Amino acid sequence: MTSSQVPSGAERRAASAEAAARMSVREGPGARHGTRSMLALGALGIVFGDIGTSPLYSLQTVFSIDHNDILPTSVDVYGVISMVFWSIAVIVSVNYVALVMRADNDGEGGILALVALLFEKLKDRRRLAVAMVLGMLGAALFYGDSVITPAISVMSSIEGVVVVDPSLARFVLPAAVAVLTLLFVVQRRGTEAVGRAFGPVMALWFVVLAVLGVPHIAEHPAILRALSPTYAVAFVVEHPFTSFIAMGAVVLTITGAEALYADMGHFGVTPIRTVWFAVVFPALTLNYLGQGAMILDDPRTIDNPFFHLAPVWATLPLVALATLATVIASQAVISGAYSVSRQAVRLGLFPRLAVRQTSRHEGGQIYVSAVNWILFFGVLVLIAVFRSSSRLATAYGLAVTGTLLLTSLLFLLLAKRVWHWAMWKIVAYGVVVVGLEVVFFAANLTKIVSGGWLPLLIAAIVVTIMTTWRAGSERLVARRNELEGPLDEFIAMIERNGIPRVPGLAVFPHANKLTTPLALRSHVAFNRVLHEHVVIVQIINENVPHIRHVDRVSVDDLGFDNDGIVHICVRVGFNDSQDIPRGLALAATQSPELMLDVDDAHYFLSLLDVHAAGKSHRRNWRPRLFVWLARNAASRTEVFHLPPERTVIMGANVDL
Repeated sequence: MTSSQVPSGAERRAASAEAAARMSVREGPGARHGTRSMLALGALGIVFGDIGTSPLYSLQTVFSIDHNDILPTSVDVYGVISMVFWSIAVIVSVNYVALVMRADNDGEGGILALVALLFEKLKDRRRLAVAMVLGMLGAALFYGDSVITPAISVMSSIEGVVVVDPSLARFVLPAAVAVLTLLFVVQRRGTEAVGRAFGPVMALWFVVLAVLGVPHIAEHPAILRALSPTYAVAFVVEHPFTSFIAMGAVVLTITGAEALYADMGHFGVTPIRTVWFAVVFPALTLNYLGQGAMILDDPRTIDNPFFHLAPVWATLPLVALATLATVIASQAVISGAYSVSRQAVRLGLFPRLAVRQTSRHEGGQIYVSAVNWILFFGVLVLIAVFRSSSRLATAYGLAVTGTLLLTSLLFLLLAKRVWHWAMWKIVAYGVVVVGLEVVFFAANLTKIVSGGWLPLLIAAIVVTIMTTWRAGSERLVARRNELEGPLDEFIAMIERNGIPRVPGLAVFPHANKLTTPLALRSHVAFNRVLHEHVVIVQIINENVPHIRHVDRVSVDDLGFDNDGIVHICVRVGFNDSQDIPRGLALAATQSPELMLDVDDAHYFLSLLDVHAAGKSHRRNWRPRLFVWLARNAASRTEVFHLPPERTVIMGANVDL
């Protein structure tokens, strides 16, 4: 396929806008308003669950025994609350919501979407290599966050029953397993359905956050001074070491920031930004200010400041609501993990995955079964090993801060090399945003021994898989191109050698029209005949909801007359099935001269049976890992909806 035939990013975005316009005309203003409202409600239920439940434990951790140098005095409380407010304002409001979410790759967000965008825009191979390394590290740390967040969120929520009755502690682990099982089972219904169910609960949660904080602010209005950054600066100047240690706990207030970006493809930029500034940020601010005011009035409440905000009669209902909210918190990273996984496949970092579209309107709303159950297994292992949320807490910050820092570095590269920001903007971003994230990351490095090793271990496993698959795929593609050879030379050979033709239609799915499908070459080599009609089918996935039938199929005779071989390109949107038989039927109706009898077509899939060369020993583990990954990739027969009884798999054996 020539470069002129590959749709550019601008062309894809234009196609997306055209499709959206057609959808808007069809639905009308009322329907569009309803769709936006549902997306906003879904975003509230999924995207903000993690960051929305941080008031439960963040300030409690700051004033815990591990941070006993931080006292409930005016200087310390004002300093901590100021650090919390400005951390959320800078990292979430400014960096992610206002800036990073502008860096979308055809509507998709997340650190790998940022890498894909850089690959589209940059030409310098060294910078592309740096971007790929940073992206792999960031995505790997995000997977660590995706495993830790459900475990710690659900366990901490269910552990709340101990506040009511300590004898219930023995039921925490079984209940956590049951709740997590239900959560991962319902994922197949799609993020839209899950978001509709979770949205009203989280809407109530954020209202309660605000309501709990307001009375204490009214009793101690001086706490509003903490909104000034001067108190954070004064705290750092007066207690530099103490404030540095505190940053390791303050970072808990921004957990979930990366999920805002990773989940952008699920709901779109506008609903996420609207909900953040209209609901989430104000509610969080009021709650943290309320906790600070209460601690100043009664220092004894530092043991569990969040639940002390409520009157005694409301504690039990608040525990129940908090349990629901923290269960929902894990949904953000689960949805984000789906998006990151699909992006990793597109970048050639993961083998082919079976991705199921769960929305007719949003391309980012997907379900990836393999990722879902791997996360579920990892979460259960963590619960079995650590057995309490407090033991997992030390591992939490490192995964979050590492991902934040790597995302900002990639965004800085995009802003400088692609958007051509002025130097003063680059310096300001580097000093304010990157500088703050470096401090957060450094503060959490002190926790490696006590639990920070966990996200590093998960990241190491993911990076190993990514690098193994990428390197193995490059070698396999090079070997495959050698075996396939140019398509035009193969067609000329058929004409020259007079290969006998037999009645029927043979269809060969293939990624391009430059090389010969391996199955086609094998078919001629072994059977010494070729079908009267041969069709090479290429599927191109467009990032639009739907491709109209009149625009979906294009036919190319490859420059040869009367040879019975044609190339058909089938373009599909994210809401269209990659159904090759249906694409052939559409081509037959649009080009009757093709004379395609789709019902009698036989399909030939190309396959390279990969083997790890050499004997089994430790130095040969990477090729063996690649072979295992390749053999467990999603079946193309199912992806392309090919009839099994008329599908033949042909190819060759390859040693790596």
